[in-house]
Amino acid sequence: MLICTGSLITWQNDTRHQPGWFGNNYHDSDYLVVKINEPLIEKTKSYKADGVVQYIISNDSAIKCQGKILLYFSKDSTTQLLKYGDLVLISKPLQRIKNSGNPGGFNYERYAGFQQIFHNLFLKEKDWVRTGVNHTNALRQFVFTARDKVLTILRKNINGNKDELGIAQALLIGYTNDLDKDLVQAYSNTGVVHIIAISGMHLGLIYILLVWIFSKIPLINRSKVAQVLLILVCLWLFALVTGAAASVTRAAVMFTCITIGTTFKRKSTIYNSLAASAFIMLCYNPYFLWDVGFQLSYLAVISIISFQKAVYNWLFIKNKWVDKIWKLAAISLAAQVLTFPICIYYFHQFPNLFLFTNIIAVPLSSLILYTEIALVSVAELIPFAGIYVGKLVGWLVGCMNGVIMWFNHFAFSVWDQIPSSPLSTFLLYAVVISTASWLMKTNKNWLKFSLISLLGFLIVHASNKWSVKNQQKIIVYNVPQHQAIDFVSGNDYIFTGDSILLEDGMLQNFHLKPGRIALQLTKSSTAINLLFQSKPYYLFHNKRILMIDQALNLQPLSDKLKVDLIILSHGAKISIAQLAAVFNCKCYVFDASNSLWKIGKWQKECEELHLRSYSVPEMGAYIEDVR
Repeated sequence: MLICTGSLITWQNDTRHQPGWFGNNYHDSDYLVVKINEPLIEKTKSYKADGVVQYIISNDSAIKCQGKILLYFSKDSTTQLLKYGDLVLISKPLQRIKNSGNPGGFNYERYAGFQQIFHNLFLKEKDWVRTGVNHTNALRQFVFTARDKVLTILRKNINGNKDELGIAQALLIGYTNDLDKDLVQAYSNTGVVHIIAISGMHLGLIYILLVWIFSKIPLINRSKVAQVLLILVCLWLFALVTGAAASVTRAAVMFTCITIGTTFKRKSTIYNSLAASAFIMLCYNPYFLWDVGFQLSYLAVISIISFQKAVYNWLFIKNKWVDKIWKLAAISLAAQVLTFPICIYYFHQFPNLFLFTNIIAVPLSSLILYTEIALVSVAELIPFAGIYVGKLVGWLVGCMNGVIMWFNHFAFSVWDQIPSSPLSTFLLYAVVISTASWLMKTNKNWLKFSLISLLGFLIVHASNKWSVKNQQKIIVYNVPQHQAIDFVSGNDYIFTGDSILLEDGMLQNFHLKPGRIALQLTKSSTAINLLFQSKPYYLFHNKRILMIDQALNLQPLSDKLKVDLIILSHGAKISIAQLAAVFNCKCYVFDASNSLWKIGKWQKECEELHLRSYSVPEMGAYIEDVR
């Protein structure tokens, strides 16, 4: 019954099943009237915003509809005038959101689908027109205005470098657009990235502050109902201003349940409060269940509640201050028990120094949060005080950044590139939970289950190692505007492609690294077995490959050369007919460095000549086993 109810709620929450969803009536020749549903976010080459479809204009008639799309506007003076609530008329056909298809790659199509977004669009100035109409929601407008006001205060008063301002903005309201990617990676490597991702910890600190404030204000402190209402209003406003991420919403719902229950003498266990908050959130949006933040948030809280006391009891410390440090360490250790397996599954790394960094960063970030709240409170009323408080915030954030970067410089700060699968993660959880239960309850059955699970985990690990040892693959990655190819033999690989992919860490981490982790590739080589190369010709395990990225002077041959694969890159000025006159090729692969119109032209030629072709931008990465 519960499963059926969950399935029904999930089905109802899928906007594609609503009769008014625009996708049910949309055709490429139609126009769309779309509302800008948030202030524009500046990217490197564009402005991004969520859009809500209002009408489809088809054959001079307007069809009212609904549904979200992701919009990217080219940077020009007209775009900068757009604001939340503006209605724009779009004349360009929509594009379906698709995955890159790269091995181990992030499933962006599913992620966007859980946000009920299935289409995106890049718009140049000629593709859209402002209608002059603006429709806003009062609450959303208040949230965006408040968010902008806070950001303005922080930018005005924190005069440190960009890194300090970026961390301060992320820590207070979850604004991450100004964060340096290398600094975020350092926080992740050292196990304290949760500090700059607004979570239950932040809301807990806000809750403590609100309880203290309203207990001191005359009249309000006499009415528990008034205190509860004010606390809840402030908590939810904070959650909304920070973007209402799953972890924050979970905490807000949980604190709401706890506060109301305590006020009306209905105290319950924390597990009941957690279950109630999860139930409410999943009824509202069942897709939260697949949100990484949602999963980590609940697992961390359950882990702390279940294991913190047992871990703390490991040591008895007389000194009061050392004991406080040990309490904080016990919380960090307990939180890792149920979170590290899923972190390995999603992020393929483990922060070896998390205990030391959390002991320093958690208290320091708490102090920074309270100092930032003080800055926002006094900056407008007492400007000169805001200047000094802003300097203090900048200095504190600078200290925290310095500590994190110092720890990150150690070569052993992170255990990276850990392979993981759903089965190995399940078995690892079985080992962890049964071992913890055995240690806490001293029941031998738990020990037996733990050993059996460990044996299963080792068997799966060994099987994966054997498969990896014998793998031989050619991978043409889907990296927009770039050529990227790996020849894989066992754990080794040779990369050929654009040199920028060897220099740009972000491009590597996003497009190439996940696949190399999934395939357990540990070493980049200059030579691997059975690969012979004399550019543009390659021979790999009897597979004959030709890579073409420029025009070639080819003369037709009566006795054609046999080639297994021809990879065309960078819009090479050559026709398929020219190649077919020289080569007898089994498959033509067009990688993501080519423009779509060029690929379309080549595909049409392949169809006319009855040749097999593969478009990487449209079909995802090309992967071929060559054993």
